[in-house]
Amino acid sequence: MIQIQSLSCHYGDKAVLDTVSLELSEARVAVVGRNGSGKSTLAKAISGLIRPEQGRILINGVDVLKDRKAVLSAVGILFQNPDHQIIFPTVEEEISFGLRQLGRSKSDAAEETSNLLANFGKSDWAKRPVSTLSQGQRHLVCLMSVLAMAPAVIILDEPFSGLDIPTTRALQKRLNQLDQTLIHITHDPSVIADYDRVIWIEAGKVIADGTPETVLPDYLRVMEAEDADAHL
Repeated sequence: MIQIQSLSCHYGDKAVLDTVSLELSEARVAVVGRNGSGKSTLAKAISGLIRPEQGRILINGVDVLKDRKAVLSAVGILFQNPDHQIIFPTVEEEISFGLRQLGRSKSDAAEETSNLLANFGKSDWAKRPVSTLSQGQRHLVCLMSVLAMAPAVIILDEPFSGLDIPTTRALQKRLNQLDQTLIHITHDPSVIADYDRVIWIEAGKVIADGTPETVLPDYLRVMEAEDADAHL
């Protein structure tokens, strides 16, 4: 259960999120909206990466702003650009870092990292420099790093942006197999058509909330109409 209570975030004088309140209990939740609507800000707030001016967020009863260590095992985030997430030179160092943050010993972190790489069939990546990997492979490293910490919730912030079709399909297949709750931030309705719930955010407010069948048709009509006007 994710409880978002009267959440407000500002950048300067602009309200990016305006008293947003939601309760999320579905396994697959999507958040759609145009660029600048507040989607990514919501993702960062849920994961505890930014502090809102007002409101609070609870994940299974954990206040993300008050217990940072608990949040590491409650929620993970996969960013649009893996280079904004990766901070260590080799794959094994990147994956082990989160485990060390959770309090694992160096030897335990190394063993868990080795097991995770083996489970993904990537044992040969352990010593490999991240800089030698493709963007899709770096996305997979980020996903493995998140999964290593076994969070209950994984937030996906436009994870397929810039990827070719085969890589997108491969990564999407991996994500679909996960047991964790997924919150998928996107502007592309095709990747979330089978989700349990879709939340449409505009100008920092929720303007529609329901199943893909009830929310996406109106969202598409508005986006397509604006796209047509932009070319006049």
